[in-house]
Amino acid sequence: MAKLLSLLLLLFIIIITAEGTKSSYGVYEESNTVKLFVFGDSYADTGNYLSSASYQPPYGNTFPGKPSGRFSDGRIITDYVASFLKIESPAPYSLRNSSDLKYGINFAYGGTGVFDTLIDGPNMTTQIDTFEELIQQNVYTKTDLESSIALVSAAGNDYLKFLLENGNNTKDVGGLTTSMINQLSLNLRRIQSLGISKIAMELMEPMGCLPIVTELSSYEKCNDTVNMVAMNHNQLLLQAVEQLKMEMGESIFFTLDLYNAFLSTIESMQKNHDGMNPLQPCCVEGIFCKSDVCDKPELTFFWDGLHPSQNGWYAVYQLVESSLPQLFEEKNR
Repeated sequence: MAKLLSLLLLLFIIIITAEGTKSSYGVYEESNTVKLFVFGDSYADTGNYLSSASYQPPYGNTFPGKPSGRFSDGRIITDYVASFLKIESPAPYSLRNSSDLKYGINFAYGGTGVFDTLIDGPNMTTQIDTFEELIQQNVYTKTDLESSIALVSAAGNDYLKFLLENGNNTKDVGGLTTSMINQLSLNLRRIQSLGISKIAMELMEPMGCLPIVTELSSYEKCNDTVNMVAMNHNQLLLQAVEQLKMEMGESIFFTLDLYNAFLSTIESMQKNHDGMNPLQPCCVEGIFCKSDVCDKPELTFFWDGLHPSQNGWYAVYQLVESSLPQLFEEKNR
């Protein structure tokens, strides 16, 4: 009898191993096959901008307990998407020589954009160039890429540069928006052509609610004019993504609606009086935090003048999480 039970147990293990691990969405997949490749700016960067404020205290106080290159007190959207995929956050490209690359690579670089911005960092085209070089060097195989996912986040810094150069005048911003959407469409096509099976494109956040903007109203209200720039950008981006889906015949492109996730969270916190005023950052000494931070960042939405706190990012993630099961859907032929 004991021998029979042993044989049955062995058979069960063999069947489970052969079938792989079943995800909660009904798709079978082998463990540790999913890789995440990230392109964009500080909303997705987990450690590439080595000389930035993100590597200085008090950044990283909540997680991992010290500065780690994230523009927040803790985890950001990249970390939560990786967690959803049941993998560790992919290694920053800048730290590739001392990191495990089996979960993918994060090319996102704080302060950069679709085009060149105010900092000397790799724009999105250059980030994709670097990714292509790694493929040519056989760092990742075709099989690796077929089971991989791309997270794309960029645009805010392009608009920030425009506003600074035009005295905060949004009158002629439409031309920039058109150019950016055209380039983003090319970038998404190119990422797909390199072999990525699924691409998640983040919609732009409501820029008029960022603390560097709401500071002018003593953090009382968002700026509707600046938010309209983001709304127009998102509308054109959604149209571009739909066009890509129609042309390629495969549902490999989808969007994460940061705009409404930000607004919903801010409005909820204002209504329920949860924690601090959600429009006021944890530190108010400038764009980036230095030393004077709030006592309870876990009750805030914004960490500094531009970026959500870990609490803010987690709230946003919870609202966009319903879009993520698309990562496991079979491509439509």
